[in-house]
Amino acid sequence: MKNKLAITSVIAAAALGSLLAFKPLDKETATSKADAATTLKLPDGFNASIIADNLGQVRHIFVTPQGDIYAKLNRPKDGKGILELHEGTNGTAQVVKGFGNYGGTGIYVKDGYLYASSNEEVFRYKLDANNQVINPDQPEKIITGLINRRQHESKSIVLDNDGNIYVNIGAYSNSCQERDRQPGSMGRKGCPILDSAGGIWQFKANKLNQTYGDGVHYARGLRNVVGLDWNQQDNQLFVMQHGRDQLHDLFPNLYTVQQSALLPAECMYVIKKGDNAGWPYIYYDWQTNKKMLAPEYGGDGKKTGGEDAIDPAAAYPGHLAPNGLLFYTGNQFPEKYKNGAFIAFHGSWNRAPEPQAGYFVVFQPFKDGKPSGKWEIFADNFAGSAEKAGSGRADHRPCGLAQGPDGSLYVSDDTKGTIFKISYKK
Repeated sequence: MKNKLAITSVIAAAALGSLLAFKPLDKETATSKADAATTLKLPDGFNASIIADNLGQVRHIFVTPQGDIYAKLNRPKDGKGILELHEGTNGTAQVVKGFGNYGGTGIYVKDGYLYASSNEEVFRYKLDANNQVINPDQPEKIITGLINRRQHESKSIVLDNDGNIYVNIGAYSNSCQERDRQPGSMGRKGCPILDSAGGIWQFKANKLNQTYGDGVHYARGLRNVVGLDWNQQDNQLFVMQHGRDQLHDLFPNLYTVQQSALLPAECMYVIKKGDNAGWPYIYYDWQTNKKMLAPEYGGDGKKTGGEDAIDPAAAYPGHLAPNGLLFYTGNQFPEKYKNGAFIAFHGSWNRAPEPQAGYFVVFQPFKDGKPSGKWEIFADNFAGSAEKAGSGRADHRPCGLAQGPDGSLYVSDDTKGTIFKISYKK
């Protein structure tokens, strides 16, 4: 059973000198923020706090073994696209450093380096023994020249245990139509977008100035992946795909508005080298558990397809926008959560005239490295109310997930620049 828990602490990230203009909240604003957060719903035994606020558009985050937080901003704030925050004993986190003059989504710490992405490039920063950046103004550029066509342009990243980095390169299209997002327009034959986008690329984590030709086209047929993580138990890449939009808008004679609001599924895939997830030729129907032929390629809402495409490992209702994926390996939470997956659903924009939905964090149970059992909403009502969620006017939209050294779960919000910390106490 879920209950409403008051978020106990609210504070803005403090600036380091005048360089970073992250000002503390005044008393009236802090009270308002606390009131707005009291409707967060969590399972019994869990509690949450806001440890930082007003940071900017915080996308993905990473918490070091020392408890410091690295946050990637979608757009630089005061010229800084990466923030380092230190969490104090009073339950709040303050900005201690800002660097990187580029926006973007991806951030990850591995083997003595901090990796961060813009929408066209991937950089790395050398860390000291305490996971502090040594030369913040002198990053190494390891990947350059990635496609940015202003649609699905974010470059999420993750590293494996063998010196490789994986980068999402989203398709700059909804469904590879001849005329993008135009009613009745059919799909482009052979979908040439798939040669350079709509998939996952693998690069070497220690090689400078790589381009497409230096990478491995690891997986294709993935419209757009924002949330991804490396499953240490299974030693495999898992990704969350954003499904295509506008089935009814583009083919109103084939799909009702209700069908278009629920379809297609947002899918979790376990990815191996050479896999094809089927976009744009198919989509997945989570209600019938079938791969359906896309209307742009001859589908009618009933024809199946994608015999050469992999099946999803798990599937969720449409348009919830999975932006964060994290496998929980900590010991703080109850045993049922160990090695399972948390998914941050950013929330929909395209379910109208049906209510918008999402704006929550889901838990997907795993067993032996595979999804096992039904998913459940773990942390709900980031939107602030059912009315705000239904209208798409959410107060907060979950985006990134991170695990702290004590096993706490951190959730970033790219609407108001908030970082939530969720903990469990027996």
